[in-house]
Amino acid sequence: VQLQASGGGLVQTGGSLRLSCAASGRTFWRYAAAWFRQAPGKEREFVARIRGGDGSTYYLDSVKGRFSISRDNAKNTVSLQMNSLKPEDTAVYYCAADAVRSGSSPNEYYYWGQGTQVTVSS
Repeated sequence: VQLQASGGGLVQTGGSLRLSCAASGRTFWRYAAAWFRQAPGKEREFVARIRGGDGSTYYLDSVKGRFSISRDNAKNTVSLQMNSLKPEDTAVYYCAADAVRSGSSPNEYYYWGQGTQVTVSS
């Protein structure tokens, strides 16, 4: 599985961005997919994940109600809609996937895309 993230950019506080992650592989719909982020000098942080199969979702507390993860299995894509963005959301965002696990630790995901920069100005 190869992952390609896109959609980052510069936005003002309160603005919105939509990140997309395009995946290769015919069985990607079975995979859990997640978004992580990493700010300068900080560890990589879980943001949201969506399971394969039932499509259940789980979010970092600080993004609940503002971010929404979804997937389009026909297009092999996973998206992260980010609304009401705050300066503390500034980071490089990574998409990740795994065929077996679906937790909130980066160690649980085998496949990673390249990062996409999200910058929120105050």
